[in-house]
Amino acid sequence: MQKRISWLPFAFFSFMLMTSCDSKAVYDQYKPVPNKWHKDSVASFNFMAPDTTDNYNLYINLRNTNAYKYSNLFLIVELNYPNGKAIKDTLEYKMAEPNGELLGSGFTDIKENKLWYRGYKSAFKFSEEGDYKVDIQHAMRKNGDVYGVENLEGITEIGFRVEQAQK
Repeated sequence: MQKRISWLPFAFFSFMLMTSCDSKAVYDQYKPVPNKWHKDSVASFNFMAPDTTDNYNLYINLRNTNAYKYSNLFLIVELNYPNGKAIKDTLEYKMAEPNGELLGSGFTDIKENKLWYRGYKSAFKFSEEGDYKVDIQHAMRKNGDVYGVENLEGITEIGFRVEQAQK
């Protein structure tokens, strides 16, 4: 009598291994962008300060398609602290090579970009315990145009990630 090998335990173990490999992530969430990213649409992320003694890296994650037709991306990002303090930045990120090839990882027409927000030049510490909020909106303009791009095409998801920095 021939014995059949069950692949179910192997598949379950593989799934658990793949989903548990990201041990640096303290917070990681995405918000979908339906069709186009409107200039007044804000992606908000709420999270608890993980620890006020450790260093962290904060990232903005974006998923975009070939429909994204710009070489850069301007974002307005506001970090709100538990006590009411807020820090607002206008940031620029490179999104494509000079030849038009989109940056980011991915083998299909969807690229994923992990963009530095805080912790790149100097360590970021959560100075207060409690709930933090990050608001992200685009601030794209065409060259020579006074008014911003009302509906930005090609961005499919906006994410925010907090990772424990390497010691």
